[in-house]
Amino acid sequence: MEENSDKKTILIVDDEKPIVDMLIFNLKKEGYNWLEAYDGETAVEIALKEKPDLILLDVMLPKLDGLSVCRKIKNTLNIPILMLSAKGEELDKILGLELGADDYITKPFSVRELMARIKANLRKVESTPATNPVPEKKKSSKSGIIEVGELELNLDKFEVKVRGNVIDLTIREFEVLRFLAEQPNLVITRELLLEKVWGYEYYGDIRTVDVTVRRIREKIEKDTSNPQILITKRGVGYYIANPN
Repeated sequence: MEENSDKKTILIVDDEKPIVDMLIFNLKKEGYNWLEAYDGETAVEIALKEKPDLILLDVMLPKLDGLSVCRKIKNTLNIPILMLSAKGEELDKILGLELGADDYITKPFSVRELMARIKANLRKVESTPATNPVPEKKKSSKSGIIEVGELELNLDKFEVKVRGNVIDLTIREFEVLRFLAEQPNLVITRELLLEKVWGYEYYGDIRTVDVTVRRIREKIEKDTSNPQILITKRGVGYYIANPN
């Protein structure tokens, strides 16, 4: 690997060397550094030691499968994981997202689309949490704080509290909650969330949004079957309820 400290580093995890070589060629062309792992156990070791900026993670791996790798890494590091898989089944996608993956793309994939997703995920990390400041009318009197009912977001600390209790969210979950909380009682479509939170310049799989919302609800709602904070407007999208 040619290393430049100013470049972002991508960890490629795939047991097929031709795919790794193709990814390296394209990442190098885009100006990224890279690391390689050909099995799940090595991927976890490299990720925890080197702390790359993003991980391209295949689902089917020797020694430790990609879903287990995702869970182990996300338990320690909050970095974007983009899962790659030859499988297109809905179950794989849902499992990957529920275990903390930030994005999912199936093989064979367009290199152009993959690079766009890498850039979008890295861009969201760079902009969290202090950029794109919230309009003053949406903040409380405390700087950098958004309060809506029982929900409180501290943009400076990248921290969420519900009923006074700190909730552990991934970067993507925080950004979804933040975008909705900035506009309480306003229904936001899944397509708009994909564009504004995931950073896609095209409409991806809206199921990604649904799974992320479900994960958030499991963390912030007393009863997920009867949510009081993050509400679904059937057939349209989601909104944060403001009881005031």
